[in-house]
Amino acid sequence: MSYSDLQQQPIAMFDMDGTLLDLAFDDFIWNHCLPERHAQIHQCSLEQSQQTLFQFYQQHKHTLSWYSSAYWTAKVGVDVLQLQYEHREKIRARKGCHELLEQLKAQGYRCWLLTNADRAGLQLKLENVELSPYFEVMISSEELGHAKEEIAFWQKLQQVHPFDPAQAIFIDDTIAVLQGAERFGITQLFSILQPSSAKPARLATEVAYPSLDHLTNLFDYLDTNLQVTDAKTA
Repeated sequence: MSYSDLQQQPIAMFDMDGTLLDLAFDDFIWNHCLPERHAQIHQCSLEQSQQTLFQFYQQHKHTLSWYSSAYWTAKVGVDVLQLQYEHREKIRARKGCHELLEQLKAQGYRCWLLTNADRAGLQLKLENVELSPYFEVMISSEELGHAKEEIAFWQKLQQVHPFDPAQAIFIDDTIAVLQGAERFGITQLFSILQPSSAKPARLATEVAYPSLDHLTNLFDYLDTNLQVTDAKTA
């Protein structure tokens, strides 16, 4: 296949945690395990630990630091990556994950994994859920120096891996990330109704983007788009 042919293939871009993988693991680590370990190490009450950590969380949300295990290890005095490895058996794919990826590959989509998880976190997940075979590109925002919420992430990505935004679809559970992708110029954007199996699903009316319950619901949208395109060119 020539480079020009490759450029014509549509690209399906995926977030990892909360989109392909169940966010329940990350919720468990950050909202349960870390406060407990932090309280033990710093000899304070669990309530004090929760207050300290949740204040930190609010300060750094949607920044590159938020997603860095090295940053949090230095900030709170707990080896956050080690904590995740201790509970790695809880890492699970969301329902329909592999089914969707297999079908997209069969339909000629190029699949890219774009995560805000740092490289160490990405490696941890890839060691425990088989995702690598489906993706031609796997990027941690740490490599590009910008979180996905920033247009600079997408500009850097396009420099490293040239792509046409008009030929791309992007699925992410975080609204601020989808907004960043939209500002960059990607128009086919989708969200997730229930990123974490440990929390209730969001209402579709709460999300300003088409939202998927089961991941394979994506095909309902793609089939519609294909029909519209065919009608225009018929």
